[in-house]
Amino acid sequence: MVSNAKVAPHPAAEAEEVYRRWLQFLDDEFVRHSSPERRAEIVRDQLYQIYLGRPHGGKLNLTLTSELPGNIIGLSLDPTNVTLEAEHFSDLDQERYAQLKPLLWFWQMFDRSPLGANVWLGLRFRCMLGHHIFGSLGKGVKIFRDVELTYGYNVTIEDNCTIERGVWLNDRDPILMRAGTVVPRGTPVYPPMPV
Repeated sequence: MVSNAKVAPHPAAEAEEVYRRWLQFLDDEFVRHSSPERRAEIVRDQLYQIYLGRPHGGKLNLTLTSELPGNIIGLSLDPTNVTLEAEHFSDLDQERYAQLKPLLWFWQMFDRSPLGANVWLGLRFRCMLGHHIFGSLGKGVKIFRDVELTYGYNVTIEDNCTIERGVWLNDRDPILMRAGTVVPRGTPVYPPMPV
C-alpha cells in the first residue's frame, strides 16, 4: 500500500542535528541573558561567524582607509552600532524595545544572509526568536523569510498561523492573529486586529 501522506522537506540528518544544536544554544542564551548589552554581544558574535566566517575579536585598524569597508561591516554586525526605524517613533516603549532590539537585528540580518534562504532552518529560527520577541507565540506557527516587525512586543500569534514572505507587521498598536490565520505574501498588517 502506498501512502499519499505529504512529507515535509528536511535537511540531511547530520545537518538537522547541527541546526537543532545551534537553535537550542541560541534559545538557551536568550533565556539566560535578557539584558540588552549581553544580547547584543551574543548577536554580534553570531553575525560575525555568519557573515565573516570568523569569531569577533581583535583590534580594528581604523587608520588604513583600505580596511574601512571591512571595519564598517564588522561594526554594523553589532546591534549597539545600528539604529532601526522603530527607534525614531515617539510611541516606542524604550525599556521594552531595548531588550528586543538585538533580537530584531538578528532576525533581519539572518534573513539577509544565505542562512535565511534555508526554509527548514529559517522557520525554526524565526519561531525560536519569536518566543523571545512577541507577546505570545503559539504552536505550529510558520514565519517565512523577510517578515518585518515594528516593535515585536505588541504581536500575539495563536496556534497554526502562517505568515508568508515579505509581510510587514506594523505593531505600533497590538496585533492579534487568531489560530489558523494565513497572512499572504507581501501584505502589510496594521492594527486594529484580530485577523
